[in-house]
Amino acid sequence: MLIIDNAQVAQLLTMQECIDAQEAAFARLPHGGAVHRPRVDLYAPGPADGYFRWGSMEGANDGVFAIRMKSDVVSWPRDEHGNWTEEKYAVRPGTYCGLVMLVSTRTAEPLAFLNDGVLQHMRVAGGAAIGAKYLSREDSEVVGMLGSGGMARAYLEAFCLVRPIRRCRVYSPTRRNREQYATEMAERLGIEVVAVDSPQEAVAGCDVLSSCTDAMQPVYQADWIEPGVHVTNLGRREMPDVGDRFDVVVRQGTAGLPMRQTERYQVERGMSPGAFIGGSAAEMARIPATNRNPGFGGDSPEFTDRGRGGGAPDIAAVMAGEVPGRTSAAQVTFYRNVGNQGLQFSAVGQVVYRKALEAGVGHEIPTEWFLQDIRD
Repeated sequence: MLIIDNAQVAQLLTMQECIDAQEAAFARLPHGGAVHRPRVDLYAPGPADGYFRWGSMEGANDGVFAIRMKSDVVSWPRDEHGNWTEEKYAVRPGTYCGLVMLVSTRTAEPLAFLNDGVLQHMRVAGGAAIGAKYLSREDSEVVGMLGSGGMARAYLEAFCLVRPIRRCRVYSPTRRNREQYATEMAERLGIEVVAVDSPQEAVAGCDVLSSCTDAMQPVYQADWIEPGVHVTNLGRREMPDVGDRFDVVVRQGTAGLPMRQTERYQVERGMSPGAFIGGSAAEMARIPATNRNPGFGGDSPEFTDRGRGGGAPDIAAVMAGEVPGRTSAAQVTFYRNVGNQGLQFSAVGQVVYRKALEAGVGHEIPTEWFLQDIRD
């Protein structure tokens, strides 16, 4: 067994490898060469203002199974304007617990534990880049970025690998954060990155529009989107009511299990696509319901994984040529960058594991610690 930490993941994995591994895994889905189980969360009462949340997702392809596990204390504070955000930590604010366990599907041998932080940013950004590769205009040069955190950094790096990006306009509410993002990313990527003073300035004139925030309410307006733009996202709640603004809609894959909603199993609570929830009625009321609207979210058959005979097509169908993607330069395309999460960790995690073996990187622990001679 290997234990591979975030610093080692960052040392071993390139964004191009991350994109390539996911694209290959998605291509195996239609034929059963890859499989995944969507994310399901479990909530149990925690601190007075929040909840304990355990989240997991699974996937397997090319001989490796992965389960990604997260342990968080979560809360949903409001700012002075009444807007929600989701805050989380493990043990204390500023530290987090997320692990990816890899197992061989050929021998059932446990292979590795990986910290999920760097891997999480890279696999999500890599997925967004696959959407941009197949749906944005080939001459896309300008990115409008809403958000200036780690995900926004990874997204911009990934976009630059699939399109000839020359400029990015970034907006986030804190001036210092967006200016720091602009300075850092311009130096890292060798492109022009400009911090702007409003979300509308970031959106105007862009070819690729990406929201990368933890907001639980829309961060831009649908009528700002211009013809020909490719749109992607991080979470549902940062998206506005888009109505019929999108000409082409493609989802990455299945995000939530099609289960019957009950008192204890609820769809789209907090930031969870589906969750089993413990606690009293008063405790459960702490968890905000989804910001649903008729143009985007779980109720819309255009976007759901289960609407209108399966809803929007997934990227594997576009990659295989089974359904068209963009067919004209003027179309507005949207890539719903959720789904296939467990498969993403299998695809990208095994790249890290194999490179760690080759480089002699990682902390070794005895595999025998995870084996037993008692059959369950």
